[in-house]
Amino acid sequence: MTSDNPLNDRLDDDDYPAYTMGRAAEMLGTTPAFLRAIGEARLITPLRSEGGHRRYSRYQLRIAARARELVDRGTPIEAACRIVILEDQLEEAQRINAEYRRAAGESAGSTGAK
Repeated sequence: MTSDNPLNDRLDDDDYPAYTMGRAAEMLGTTPAFLRAIGEARLITPLRSEGGHRRYSRYQLRIAARARELVDRGTPIEAACRIVILEDQLEEAQRINAEYRRAAGESAGSTGAK
């Protein structure tokens, strides 16, 4: 995890289509100013196209949509961004824990021990 990319977005992956700032804002039902604000709060760091234009992945739009939900309920942008980052980290920790438990269970099953 880096400070410029707290959610470890895989923005270099060609499987992720990227949308321009205007299109991303339109898809979220918000304004480019909101995307800039959550970028300044370090929630998401946009991918840059060859021309230097900001572009956003589908993953980033999902994250931005969650932040927007919180902001629409009255949560300040900075706090909403922190909440979304913590939620994302918790989700990842739960996924890793489930994988570990599954692997430990399979390992115990293969040795005959329970």
